[in-house]
Amino acid sequence: MYEPTYNNVHNRFKLNGFQLDREDLCRVAYSFIKEGDDFEKPVGNFILDWFDNNDFIEMHSSGSTGIPKVIRVHKQTMVNSAIATGDFFELSSGDKVLNCLPVKYVAGKMMFVRGFILGLDMDFVAPSANPLRNNETVYDFTAMVPLQAQNSISALHNVKKMIVGGSKISAALEKALLTLPTQSFETYGMTETVSHIAAKRVGDKFFTVLPNVSIAIDDRNCLVIDAPNISDEQIVTNDIVELISDTEFIWNGRIDNVINSGGIKLIPEQIEEKLAKLIERRYFVTGIADADLGEKLVLVIEGESYILPENLFDVLDKYEKPKEVLFIPRFKETGNGKVIRKDSLQ
Repeated sequence: MYEPTYNNVHNRFKLNGFQLDREDLCRVAYSFIKEGDDFEKPVGNFILDWFDNNDFIEMHSSGSTGIPKVIRVHKQTMVNSAIATGDFFELSSGDKVLNCLPVKYVAGKMMFVRGFILGLDMDFVAPSANPLRNNETVYDFTAMVPLQAQNSISALHNVKKMIVGGSKISAALEKALLTLPTQSFETYGMTETVSHIAAKRVGDKFFTVLPNVSIAIDDRNCLVIDAPNISDEQIVTNDIVELISDTEFIWNGRIDNVINSGGIKLIPEQIEEKLAKLIERRYFVTGIADADLGEKLVLVIEGESYILPENLFDVLDKYEKPKEVLFIPRFKETGNGKVIRKDSLQ
């Protein structure tokens, strides 16, 4: 009988049309490393790491909120995460899935683990900004970052379910996704939680946690995650949330980003949400040093400077209105598309 452990590969797993077992995958891995394209080499390394004698994998955090760090994750934890995703999104063995994410990061690795464990029929393609270009295949499931989803709008009718992670979905992308037959979900997670631990349908307000996950808040109103199948210890995050129930929450922003301007605490993400339909470019709000206020609120927009509408800030409360607008030619970002605010500002 098939047991879902990291030592086994489901007998229905396929990679680019070929049914592969553990030995086959190791041969493919050696080929990827020796002769493969640049995007295939990390896959080869990951497969060999997955089937070595260790019970863990070492991964790097994204670095969007600090210095990237190496995190050691137990392989069985990744298996448990894959099973939880399969249950939450009702994935079945034999489902056709697309993996278009770089395997350097946890999201791309987890797509492979889901394939191995759930027995998925996986197409793996080079990560690109438009992964469905010239691809007419109908997929049951895929995972993308927002930029990929935005560029794939015209082809997403061929995808039944999609999860979008890595960074927040913009108002424009949300509006476009709501017009499609695709069931689209925004996910919440981090490297420490081995991919996502919660998801919400695009257009909904609340995140719902996956099976075997419970949540609470600490005295900072930050999310505390208890997921015994994923972590032996509680995971204390820096994400400010509002608990709706013991399985649902609203994400409000990062405590790292909170601005203290003249004694008023401002959450940038909440201000950005109000401006979402009014600014077409990428942007963020942040605080910079100020002699009078300690920190003053500024709006940072990507690209060449232009004249903003006079009423742009009418949607904001008195203390939420930026004191200054800065234009930066191009934001700094992580490999999976998250804007690094501090680096961009510098």
